[in-house]
Amino acid sequence: MKTLPDAGFPGGNIAVESVEGNAIRVKPDLRDTEGVWFYWCFRMQAAADSVYRFVFDRRVIGVRGPGVSLDGGMTWRWLGADAVDGNTFAYTFPGENRDVRFSFGMPYQQSDLERFMAGLRNDERVAAETLCSSRKGRAVERVRFGRLDGGAAFRALLTCRHHACEMMANYALEGIMIETLSDSEDGRWLQRHVEFAAVPFVDKDGVEDGDQGKNRRPHDHGQDYGLDTVYPEPAALRVWTEGWLDGRPAVALDLHCPGPRGNFHESVLFPCRVRSPENWARMAPFFAALEKGQSGVLAYRRSDGEDFFTWDGKPYRPPERLRGFSPWAETLPGMRFAAPLEIPYANANGREVNQETARAFGRDLARALCRSLSAD
Repeated sequence: MKTLPDAGFPGGNIAVESVEGNAIRVKPDLRDTEGVWFYWCFRMQAAADSVYRFVFDRRVIGVRGPGVSLDGGMTWRWLGADAVDGNTFAYTFPGENRDVRFSFGMPYQQSDLERFMAGLRNDERVAAETLCSSRKGRAVERVRFGRLDGGAAFRALLTCRHHACEMMANYALEGIMIETLSDSEDGRWLQRHVEFAAVPFVDKDGVEDGDQGKNRRPHDHGQDYGLDTVYPEPAALRVWTEGWLDGRPAVALDLHCPGPRGNFHESVLFPCRVRSPENWARMAPFFAALEKGQSGVLAYRRSDGEDFFTWDGKPYRPPERLRGFSPWAETLPGMRFAAPLEIPYANANGREVNQETARAFGRDLARALCRSLSAD
């Protein structure tokens, strides 16, 4: 028995082109994407010990091979580069007639957030709220945590999934929350002095529908903070954030994932020095605390951000009527710094990125925020 690759589940994305024996030609479903992008995620069931080759139309397999899940997407592992030959990977299916999921990365959906938040349901330091409804009527979550009585000295805004496919950011967000709510010295300080607000899925429909999100026409959610706002999530976030901050001292981090491989795409990176030198300079204490105090597997090097120019090597020219999240957040009264953060999908300075190492890096981020803000 066998079935074809299927994308009929939250986060699914694949287009099947042809089947030739045990070779299946597939490609990412680009939908309303301008140009090409690399996200894909599908499931398939096949007879035990059968071997299938999945042949893509271009190079869209990451540096550690595809992500593989045998439990419906709850846990993932990298299949490994040895299973990859150019644009093709091979897989031997296990027994028990199980559905196997494959993906470019390690997907994180609304069900993952709900599972994580269930463990915090009775925690008075956490408030699960709704920012707005998406275009398709889905509730867009907003989570506040830390000191929630209005007396926090600092406020910190965290966002993920301005580009729907950049899922590793959510594991880091979990890590930030875990460390902040822990009984560590840093966690206790953050609970006394910082009120966090996080939007785990800015492009909620894109996340659940399995869209690329990046370069969505007419523009993506990450560029929706200027004059031509078209999506409900950025519009609601702008209004709510301005009232929530009300001029108080604040920081903002916009968590992303870069491209599939090579150069800066395999580094933990804050790509904002060229665009905003003043903002970069204000971040120096945070950078120093992160580089010195990191204890997780993923390595951060400030020099990577200093060497970064632009992704395509061309001078940065902001669009006339569009604006990204960080350039908008920098303008808010009281904002100390606002920056995008790129967390690689699979490989960070030679070290493996996965669910656990991304969470551990999130804990490093929380500790760095504590140590830089507490020295203020």
